Amino acid sequence: MRGLLATVERKNGWQLAEELGDPNAHGVQRLLAEAEWDEEAVRDDWRAYVIEHLGEAGGVLVVDETGFVKKGKKSAGVARQYSGTAGRRENSQIGVFLLYASTKGYAFIDRALYLPEEWTVDRVRCREADIPDEVGFATKGELAQQMLARAFAAAVPADWVPGDTIYGYDELRMVLEKQQKNYVLAVPETHTVWVQGRQQPVGLLAALLPQEAWVVLSAGEGSKGSRLYEWAWLLLPAETEAPSMHARWVLMRRSLDPVCVRTTSYGQVLASRNTAEASKAVFVASSLGVYGCPCSSHQVIASTSIVATRSGTNISENG
Repeated sequence: MRGLLATVERKNGWQLAEELGDPNAHGVQRLLAEAEWDEEAVRDDWRAYVIEHLGEAGGVLVVDETGFVKKGKKSAGVARQYSGTAGRRENSQIGVFLLYASTKGYAFIDRALYLPEEWTVDRVRCREADIPDEVGFATKGELAQQMLARAFAAAVPADWVPGDTIYGYDELRMVLEKQQKNYVLAVPETHTVWVQGRQQPVGLLAALLPQEAWVVLSAGEGSKGSRLYEWAWLLLPAETEAPSMHARWVLMRRSLDPVCVRTTSYGQVLASRNTAEASKAVFVASSLGVYGCPCSSHQVIASTSIVATRSGTNISENG
C-alpha cells in the first residue's frame, strides 16, 4: 500500500520494491501474481472501515469515472477512448468509482473496470488478460448501479447520490427513487422533462426563465476566490397521483464568466418538497463537481456548510 500511494512514476514490481526498501522485487511480484486473496472481500472490509470512521446519516455517495493513459494494448480494458484525465481520446483504461463523503471526510469505497465492447466480444483477448468468461459488457451506468446496489445492501448511510451526465439517465434515477435516495444527476440541455403534458428540453425551459428566477451563489472557494454562479431550479409536476414526500426538480447553473464556453449546466434532482431541503442540491452539486466547466476543475470536498437560496419556481403552476 505504501508503494502504491508513493510518488513513483511507474508502479511496476521493481520500482515498488525499491520504494519499499526491499532488496529485490520477489515479494511484490508474488503478492500481485501468485498470492491467493479475495479483492472483493478486501473491498468489503475497507468499506466497513470507512463507514466506521466517516459514516453519518447525511452522507453522500458520488459516482464518477476517470481514465488511466496506457502505452500498450495488453492491459485489461485498454482502448482508444475518451479519458477525462487527458481531456481527449487516448489509449487508456477507464475505471468507474464510488466515493463516500461526509462532514468527517471522504474515501473511495468501490471500483469497477469498464470493458469496451471490443474487449467483451474477443474472449481470447479477455482470457489472455485473465478476465473471466462470465464478465460481459456493461455500460458505465450499469457499473455504477452495481456499486450502488452493493453499498445499499451493506446499509451505507447516505442521503444523496450525485453524478455527471453519464449517469443522468432514467434507469439509474428510477433505481435511486426506489431506494428513496435524493440525487443530483447532470443532464444535457437536450434532456426533456414533462411540463404541462408536453416534453420540453431543459435548455428551452432555462431560456424562458425570467432574470428574477436566478440567484447568485458560491460554488466554493477556488484559486482566485469564491466561484460564483447564477442558480435556478424548477419544480416538476408529479408523475403519479400517489402522495410523496419527495419531488423532482431541474437544477440549473449559469456561468457569470463571459469567456466560459459552457455557459449553463443542468441536472435532475430528487429531493424533499420543502424548498429549504431542496436547496441542499445546490450544495451537493457545487461541492462535489457534478457540473463541469472548462473554467474550473473538478473538486471533491466535504463541508458542513449548507447554502441558502430562494424558493424554486413551480412550472406545473407557473409554466
